[in-house]
Amino acid sequence: MKQIHQPTLFWDRARSRKINARVVVEGDLILLTPAHFGNGDGSDETDLPLLADEVDPTRPLLTGASLAGALRAYLRRVSADPALEIALFGGAHGDDEGEQSPLIVDDALGQAAGIELRDGVKLDPATRTAAEGALFNIETWAAGTTFPLRLELLLVEGKDNEVALQALAAALTGLTNDGITLGMRKRRGYGQVRVMQWRVRRFNLAENVDDLLDWLQKGNDRLDDNNKVHTVAMVDSSGKPLPDDELMSVLLKAFGSSAPPIPNKESVFIVTAEFGLESSLLIRGSTGRDDLGPDMVHLHSKRNGKQEPAPILSGTSLAGALRARATRILNTLQRDKAERIIADMFGPEMKGRVTPKASRVVVEECEIVNAATDLVQNRIRIDRFTGGVVEGALFSEQPAFGKQDTRLTIRLRLLDPKDHEIGLLLLLLKDLWTGDLPLGGEISVGRGRLAGKSAELRLQRDGGEQVWRISAENGALRVEGDRQQLESFVSERLRGYFAPSQTPPQAGDVNATVRE
Repeated sequence: MKQIHQPTLFWDRARSRKINARVVVEGDLILLTPAHFGNGDGSDETDLPLLADEVDPTRPLLTGASLAGALRAYLRRVSADPALEIALFGGAHGDDEGEQSPLIVDDALGQAAGIELRDGVKLDPATRTAAEGALFNIETWAAGTTFPLRLELLLVEGKDNEVALQALAAALTGLTNDGITLGMRKRRGYGQVRVMQWRVRRFNLAENVDDLLDWLQKGNDRLDDNNKVHTVAMVDSSGKPLPDDELMSVLLKAFGSSAPPIPNKESVFIVTAEFGLESSLLIRGSTGRDDLGPDMVHLHSKRNGKQEPAPILSGTSLAGALRARATRILNTLQRDKAERIIADMFGPEMKGRVTPKASRVVVEECEIVNAATDLVQNRIRIDRFTGGVVEGALFSEQPAFGKQDTRLTIRLRLLDPKDHEIGLLLLLLKDLWTGDLPLGGEISVGRGRLAGKSAELRLQRDGGEQVWRISAENGALRVEGDRQQLESFVSERLRGYFAPSQTPPQAGDVNATVRE
């Protein structure tokens, strides 16, 4: 008898994932500050070169793995429900029973706004000078560089797709509200990003034949402007991000979901302070605005939307100064606990076999507005024995000089704050406010001193928020908010970190910093 062969089934619905719909989200990500996406190699010219397209090295590459990791980390911070993270990103690393992520994140080839070369140096906390052998340079993509993002969420039969949509809306808000930074040194001012608007289309494959045909014919194409594509604005008319709950609500509506936005459970202490520049500030740039001119030029960097580089206070310089002063304060209180507290807040020093840990203090770069940067100062070096000029020791500098209307706004965030850590940040803010903590280089000749003008402190914890506002009025401080709470952060909350023979600061003594 002739044997009849049954045709091989290449697709079986019972064994498929049963994808009922696909939600495609696209948006243009803009760098607000320089960002470094490294290729893992070094070169003769640069210690840390950039990752770029192999075909066209002028085009920056943002890998989908990097973006997905940043979205997952942000979602973990803002949500207290692990089910949200699992529903959107699948099982965690090492989870043998974990499922595949239903979210597809594409690599993004961007359009560069230029390349900036930054110098990096490690400060010795005892001397506030550069540590030996700790100078390096790093390439960054300039602010204004854009990346076309594309994400696709698979809605599968039998899964709680509403939870996945809620998680996606919450994760995407981090790309607008400054909650997500990308690349290397992202907690030191690099990699601040923003997406102004999203384009969203939902393909209902199981219910709508037109959607199924559209997906089959042009599912991988960029979304067109038509009545099936929802354009979701993430900022108001002034470019300021909308509140988080509003951002999530408009995204969920565009996704075709009626689920409510998830509450933001992130615990964070945010300091936004405006200062004047009382003296000059010199943070040495690699080249300044050109390769000619003075020997040292203050650091300039492109700001998003501006053609000419502007003078800036780098996040690395600010964080280094804060860490050194915090170490000094804690060494005065109790030396044996200082290193542990500093490592927990700012990250451990990579000496020997140390487990790396990201800093919980996030510092942003800021522009120095209305500073005089066209003045060149000539200096000489004096021989301390003869009192004469050292031969060949004439040099010129071009710092940023402060004027009456010069302003810079410093923004710090402390993730998962403890009360004694908030108290330490308040002491650091006080030192900056009074000019006792100078920034940048050549502080011994009077550079880098700030004068506090106003500050806003926000503490988000346990779903609630406390706000304090501080302003300088006629030489005095005006505090709006629970002042006693601030006093307790500095005094009572630090009490356990004092040596038995020492006395912690008393209530009402916020303006007295313990020094060596």
